[in-house]
Amino acid sequence: MSDLSQIVKAYDVRGTVPDQWDERVAEALGAAFTQLLNTSDEPGDAVVVGYDMRASSPGLAAAFAAGVRAEGRSVIEIGLASTDLLYFASGSLDLPGAMFTASHNPAQYNGIKMCRSGARPIGQDSGLAQIRERAQALLDSGSSRPVGESTRPAERRDLLPDYAAYLRKLVDLSGIRPLKVVVDAGNGMGGFTVPTVLGDAALPALPLEIVPLYFELDGTFPNHEANPLDPANLVDLQRAVVEHRADIGLAFDGDADRCFVVDERGEPVSPSAITALVAARELAKHPGSTVIHGLITSSAVAEIIREHGGEPVVARVGHSFIKAEMARTNAVFGGEHSAHYYFRDFWFADTGMLAAIHTLAALGEQPLPLSVLAGEYERYIASGEINSTVADQAAAVAEVRAAYPEATADEMDGLTLRFSDGAWFNLRASNTEPLLRLNVEAPTRERMVSLRDDVLDRVRR
Repeated sequence: MSDLSQIVKAYDVRGTVPDQWDERVAEALGAAFTQLLNTSDEPGDAVVVGYDMRASSPGLAAAFAAGVRAEGRSVIEIGLASTDLLYFASGSLDLPGAMFTASHNPAQYNGIKMCRSGARPIGQDSGLAQIRERAQALLDSGSSRPVGESTRPAERRDLLPDYAAYLRKLVDLSGIRPLKVVVDAGNGMGGFTVPTVLGDAALPALPLEIVPLYFELDGTFPNHEANPLDPANLVDLQRAVVEHRADIGLAFDGDADRCFVVDERGEPVSPSAITALVAARELAKHPGSTVIHGLITSSAVAEIIREHGGEPVVARVGHSFIKAEMARTNAVFGGEHSAHYYFRDFWFADTGMLAAIHTLAALGEQPLPLSVLAGEYERYIASGEINSTVADQAAAVAEVRAAYPEATADEMDGLTLRFSDGAWFNLRASNTEPLLRLNVEAPTRERMVSLRDDVLDRVRR
């Protein structure tokens, strides 16, 4: 008997296939999702379904679609897609959607990111807990319907060209200088979307020379994990940027909703710097707007937002929390340390591709190399995210809190301690893995290293 509490996380479904979930579970989740829609006056009578390149994705998506159709809604199948392509479909068609992906997780994992019409997020507090309860009841009763049993139709649509055209309308690349761009798709969905967005013959030609790395769709990830947040997975991109004397490198995660950037020296550009850079560009178009930033982005982000006339608002880590805060404040843009970037012009949803286009525009509109341009947005020294497996997470956090009585504490998401010299750290439990995550920032490298090592020593005792 499947225990859905093991796979329904804070803002999506995620687990190993087939031991934690399978097509029978997917069908029950599809039925439960549709029951929620039917009882909440969700507009339209269809659900958009897409999936990534994992071997289990087509079967799980088909089973989910069967559950949707059995509960009285038709299905629009968009087939292979990046997560932001699914959000585009949900937003442009004003329909709820489901994307089958486990993002950056290893090959044996799969998951579902669900949204309401207009790409509005579904998390634990906005419907996901109800979906879990309804699906669990179906599974426990043995009443989930056989795959394929439905009277409602399924329609196949190719929305990739429309997605590409929409993104290209949002950022003007017509006046940029020629750029050589290395793109590492990690055998994920970036290999499917990048050629169309940046090279479709039906769109205006761009002065970009694309050097592709691992564009072949392969859910076994034969070259490296599609998780650019791990520095080990950026090594190939960094090497290629230097070898090809490229202007910039871009790395996408498995479902291509996140984008990481490498400068011409092969050095990573922090997501906080990209957040500040894109925020400045959006504030130039929409003066005085609100910009959302994640709890653990650099202090420089809020400073730069204010300097450009915007209003910074902090939000909890996680896409459903960021999206909800963006909708509440009508924010023009939002960014997280994990390289998720959210845009009002994209239904408040996250799209790594649009962030990449903004970065290409910012670089190509001026003559300086990316290292110099990005340096304007880097003001502090950060540790990056450091994970620790801890048996008693609550006790470890409590010990760390007691060790720094002089610091100002914030417990909006985990424990954040801020010091009078500008240093700070955040220690929080992962929403998807049994880990404590630490992020440290300070005005100098010496202070960052000292604080980082002291906190880690206490956490790992």
